[in-house]
Amino acid sequence: MAIPAEGKKAPAFTALDQNGKKITLDLFKGKKVVLYFYPEDDTPTCTDQACNLRDNFGALKKEGIVVLGVSPDAVEKHKKFEKKFDLPFTLLADPNHIIIDKYGVWGPKQMFGNKYMGLLRTTFLIDEKGIIRKVFLKPKSKKHTEEILNAWKEIAK
Repeated sequence: MAIPAEGKKAPAFTALDQNGKKITLDLFKGKKVVLYFYPEDDTPTCTDQACNLRDNFGALKKEGIVVLGVSPDAVEKHKKFEKKFDLPFTLLADPNHIIIDKYGVWGPKQMFGNKYMGLLRTTFLIDEKGIIRKVFLKPKSKKHTEEILNAWKEIAK
């Protein structure tokens, strides 16, 4: 499935968070949502990205932004990741690639010359009405909060 375009309605989803609680996108109607997809808990770049969001969580919260992280990892692995790095936001488990497929973020990758299929690090900014306002196809893990806040400022203009 293709990545949903900016200006389109964000695909609905239901998933379990790191606490085993059922979460739906509809729970966040009326709020700005950062839906970020990352390949795997506790890997270097994914940890950099999560810690950047954690370290700047107050600035995101001040702007009324909710952060939802999604990876193919299981609930239990998300819980360990959350605890290890004291993450203050929701992590959604998508081991069956339901959300990942709806958002078109599974595709060809390459590492050390090896080609394989994997999760493409991607972030969607979803407005209060459930519309995708911005898509980051290659977010900067160590500066992701800055990218997000700058994008929301541009959207507000």
